[in-house]
Amino acid sequence: MNHALILASTSPFRRSLLEKLGLPFDCAAPNTDETPLPGETAEMLVKRLAEAKAKACRDNYPTHLIIGSDQVCVINGSIVGKPHTPENACAQLKAASGQTVTFYTGLCVYNAVDDTSDVICEPFHVHFRTLSEDEIRNYIAREQPLQCAGSFKSEGLGIALFDRLDGRDPNTLVGLPLIALRELLAKHGVAVL
Repeated sequence: MNHALILASTSPFRRSLLEKLGLPFDCAAPNTDETPLPGETAEMLVKRLAEAKAKACRDNYPTHLIIGSDQVCVINGSIVGKPHTPENACAQLKAASGQTVTFYTGLCVYNAVDDTSDVICEPFHVHFRTLSEDEIRNYIAREQPLQCAGSFKSEGLGIALFDRLDGRDPNTLVGLPLIALRELLAKHGVAVL
């Protein structure tokens, strides 16, 4: 491996996912404005932010490969963020009930040495079963998914909310598409195996 890796994220979920690959890496806070631009689609937003997060760390890590990622949840055509309150989580899950919700995860591998980026967007579709208000409230009380876009943790009790999951890589739903990441790292000479 020619390059040291940096994960441009403070997310414990992304850190845990990247650890699965068994590669040494450090984490850095990207300090990036995540405000969507006017007319920006979900796919455009996550790709732009993934790259912006990676490039935000370049000054401190000029010889590294920097991994940036961003994710949004789209319910009924609207981008939703982290709920932050039980009331907002309840509203998000009511909107998702019986619907297919799409998560778009942007992924960037930025080579700080030659100032090049590889950026992709990986979609993942979550088919929610029809949920009762009691089920929604009980789920929120038990798992407290207030810092999770879409108001659930698929790696925990949130799995009980779904009929089906569709996507290339289940890690994408948690926040870091490892299959795509392995492919992008290989382009830079980093072999996972």
